[in-house]
Amino acid sequence: MALVVQKYGGTSVANPERIKAVAEKVVGRRRKGDDLVVVLSARAGETDRLIALAHEVSLSPDAREMDVLLATGEQTTVALFSMAVRNLGVEAISMTGYQAGINTDRSYGQARISGIETRPIMEKLHEGRIVVVAGFQGYDDEGNITTLGRGGSDTTAVALAAALGADVCEIYTDVEGVFTADPNVYSKARKLDRISYEEMFEMASMGAKVLHLRSVEFGMKYHVPIMVLSSFTDAPGTLVTKEDEEMEKVVVSGITYNKNEGRITITNVPDQPGMAARVFRPISDAGINVDLIVQSGAGIPGRADISFTVPKTAHKKAMEIVEAVAREIDAGPVHGNASIAKISIIGLGMRNHSGVAAKMFDSLARENINLKMISTSEIKISCIIEEKYAELAVRVLHDAFELETAPHGRIEVQEET
Repeated sequence: MALVVQKYGGTSVANPERIKAVAEKVVGRRRKGDDLVVVLSARAGETDRLIALAHEVSLSPDAREMDVLLATGEQTTVALFSMAVRNLGVEAISMTGYQAGINTDRSYGQARISGIETRPIMEKLHEGRIVVVAGFQGYDDEGNITTLGRGGSDTTAVALAAALGADVCEIYTDVEGVFTADPNVYSKARKLDRISYEEMFEMASMGAKVLHLRSVEFGMKYHVPIMVLSSFTDAPGTLVTKEDEEMEKVVVSGITYNKNEGRITITNVPDQPGMAARVFRPISDAGINVDLIVQSGAGIPGRADISFTVPKTAHKKAMEIVEAVAREIDAGPVHGNASIAKISIIGLGMRNHSGVAAKMFDSLARENINLKMISTSEIKISCIIEEKYAELAVRVLHDAFELETAPHGRIEVQEET
């Protein structure tokens, strides 16, 4: 008998028929002997509907009340699901984040889990029940309802698996696992049998939507095996786990792209200590996240150009802030471009192989794709390109590293000694 935490996303429980289908799947697993904690998202479209409803009654909804409102989406799902399970003759009980003991900080809309009291869930499991937990939510130290942000049900599930000492956390989605690239962009994308936490973390941070970034952080920190599966088929999924020697042989595991960023360049910045802080402090104070940053010579002695990327939704606001800063520090014109994309290649094998970057750049150059910015880490290389070339770049790089058929992302290089 195993203790299993399962999570089902919004499309998996989108309507009564889907809820009943998932209930049958879960009951079948329970009858094989496993103890089950099931985490559910709100039904597809429900969170957006609630947000729109809030804006119909308030131009600027209160953050605390928004969390109270949005938490009802998951609460509706877990109640309906528990009814469906009971109708199949198996005991089940629904729990809100509060009832499940999920304690968070008070960052409404983006709360972070600070601790989980496992006793309420364990008591119900010992009674032989399937425990059904509302994802995406918790409570702060004063008992206020909080939500974890978009994709937060993934984080709820992995955090519960860590706290309960579960044997595995199964994340059921509308895809069959983690692929070498977005299969909607390239039909040759191949499903991976296994991937390391570190690679999955990079993929999630670079735009892959299979797992929520914070859920991968939890898995990596507490060594929770995460299995990504489809709720619509019985196909084998992808195991996210700690790296091993076989994984390190894979030079490139996957290609990701992200069109949700904009680029800003502030020219002729005085090349003096403290200038970068003058540029980025007001952006940070405005709650805008900065991603890639590149500083280069401006062609004028004592001056430099600084380019960086921000979320596309914050691009206009960031431009206004930077233009004001440029006037204050006597910099040159500020240029913005919201029609960019970030393309990334990711793989553990990059640590021990040279020539990966050159192969990436050569492959893109042959298609006349210009690189506007470049960023690297131990296992990732990212480039900013024009948005219109994003899908082409994915296909070109997927072919260049032979990800369709080569299990190790073959490349003609030598391992460093």
